Amino acid sequence: MSPPADANFAGKRDSGTARILGSGASGVAELLVFHPVDTVAKRLMTNRSRFAASELNSIIFKSAAQSPIHRKFLSLFPGLGYAAGYKIAQRVYKFGGQPWFRDLIDKNQGGWFRDTFGQKTGGMLMHATAGSLTGIGEVVLLPLDVLKIKMQTNPDAIRGRGLVKLITEEGMGSLYRGWGWTMARNAPGSFALFGGSAVTKGYLFHLSDYSTATWSQNFVASIAGAVASITVAAPLDVVKTRIQNANFTSNVSGMTIIKDMIRQEGFSAFFKGLTPKILVVGPKLVFSYTLAQSLIPFFGKYV
Repeated sequence: MSPPADANFAGKRDSGTARILGSGASGVAELLVFHPVDTVAKRLMTNRSRFAASELNSIIFKSAAQSPIHRKFLSLFPGLGYAAGYKIAQRVYKFGGQPWFRDLIDKNQGGWFRDTFGQKTGGMLMHATAGSLTGIGEVVLLPLDVLKIKMQTNPDAIRGRGLVKLITEEGMGSLYRGWGWTMARNAPGSFALFGGSAVTKGYLFHLSDYSTATWSQNFVASIAGAVASITVAAPLDVVKTRIQNANFTSNVSGMTIIKDMIRQEGFSAFFKGLTPKILVVGPKLVFSYTLAQSLIPFFGKYV
């Protein structure tokens, strides 16, 4: 997703406080609307068996499969507390971190990027590289992501234990399980996310200042970047999710999971859960991006 901050750092920049308030509010709203779809995607990714369409109900809704429709819907909100902490922190970090990295790269290596790739392409690559560095840094938020995924797909692993008790009993290392795979997935995924948005605005709409993009241009650019990011990161995302989904006592490596997936499920297993993710990209990005773009300038008037 394109960050709410000015992509090329031209013109007025909103304050750090405005970015935090605007992006944080956007994260809260996005969480409440789209957390159920994320749960569906995670449950499909962690299902290891080949299944028929008739089995989707039990895979998606688990113990609530035979319950009334309202209970089915509520069953898609496990781990909402952990998800809230993760989503809000992620949005604040993503929106504020990428412009900071972009500024840092421009200050230290901006001349090399422009001399090597040209003014226009060099600026896009700096934008994408800053996104990649931001994505790698997201690993610090991994414990909240791990707990969210376990609540969505394997709640028995943490049932009856709060965060402090989990850290005491399992150790911080267990909450950072899969950190290497997370970084490997985030680096190309975030590069494609921010790079795809920049390329669309630069080449399709011929914008030199991304902050001048209209709502419709932001919509198209965000969709292009997000679809590219999700597709590029999908295989490693499935591996990461299965590592995080396992019980705390499990020490199965990522390479073992990959080998088992290829042998037992075939290569299509690396793209499980991709369809619901792609289907939610459009409305999710329109919702969160538009809200952030509106709220950040609003808060900027007062802070």
